Amino acid sequence: MNPGEPEPIPGQLALPGMPSPDEAPDGQLTLPGLEFPAPGGGAGCGRAGGGGAGGRVADDGELAGVAAELRALDGDGSRMAAAIRGALDMLLDGQHTGRYRWDQLHKTEKTHAGTLVEIALARALGLADGTALDYTIAGTDVDCKFSHRLGGWMIPPEADGKLMLLVQASDEDGTWSAGLLRAVPGHLSVAGNRDGKRALNDHGRTAVRWLHARVPLQENALIRLPGRDVDAIFALPSGQQRVNELFRRAQRMRVSRTVVATVAMQDDYMKRVRGGGGARDQLRAEGIVIFGDYAGDQALAAALGLPRPGPGEFVSARLVPLSRRAGGGPWDYARAIRLAGADWRLASAGDPAGPAPVLPR
Repeated sequence: MNPGEPEPIPGQLALPGMPSPDEAPDGQLTLPGLEFPAPGGGAGCGRAGGGGAGGRVADDGELAGVAAELRALDGDGSRMAAAIRGALDMLLDGQHTGRYRWDQLHKTEKTHAGTLVEIALARALGLADGTALDYTIAGTDVDCKFSHRLGGWMIPPEADGKLMLLVQASDEDGTWSAGLLRAVPGHLSVAGNRDGKRALNDHGRTAVRWLHARVPLQENALIRLPGRDVDAIFALPSGQQRVNELFRRAQRMRVSRTVVATVAMQDDYMKRVRGGGGARDQLRAEGIVIFGDYAGDQALAAALGLPRPGPGEFVSARLVPLSRRAGGGPWDYARAIRLAGADWRLASAGDPAGPAPVLPR
């Protein structure tokens, strides 16, 4: 392996953090009654049973109306996903703190996460303020509760009998979920904490109507990298050096602007990526190119079998001319791109380093 060459990361060409349907989420203990359908299930994919004191979910007209309104506002969940991602990034404030993990937050900050998610969802979906609770959706008061841990929601006394929008997200798991539940006594534990807040009981957990179950959350590349690679990135003294090292070690992965800001810890963090002296120029001599969210870059990345950079994302990779053969294997022209009058392919660990082409603009 060449110096600076990242170790292969299993499953990079698939979106990290997507567990198979028969696996528990990585790092999360799935509580009884919180088993999900297949990952990425859309609106209405959750269970509809479990009425308890409030009757069956299928008989709850208000819950059905709220679910229908949320589906109409955000059928694929993309707006909710972006709002949740933004709220978590705001809480971590990586650009000023260098933090990128939930366990780096203070207890009071974790408590504040629910408020940030609540506000972000209201803005993203255009939800009106509730009369007594957080939102009014389809004419019904709805309270929003967020938990980093699946099943960790605490229901306050003022929400008794009311509808709850239960939201959970975890960078470690790489997924988020959202569902609806009526907070009736049959869904809640008998005992509460000193504030009178109660957790869901087994019956309540089976009664959650999942709108979006274990859907991929925009990944945090720093979570996906081995700890030794993250340590090596943050050990460097300057923002430019850290950004360069990020794109050396996080090759073939989606890297968001937020991750770049967290590593650079500077106001002008995007300058550390761009041409004109940034990582794109400085890493070219090592054969590394950085694809961005331009349509042309997206097409080139996809042609090489790399993850397609989404809005505000980058994907780096080391390229070598197709004329160079590593290991004597057959050429794979389906995985080559044409740049600067030559054909290029992804480099393997055994390929010698050489300069990369300039991406067209």
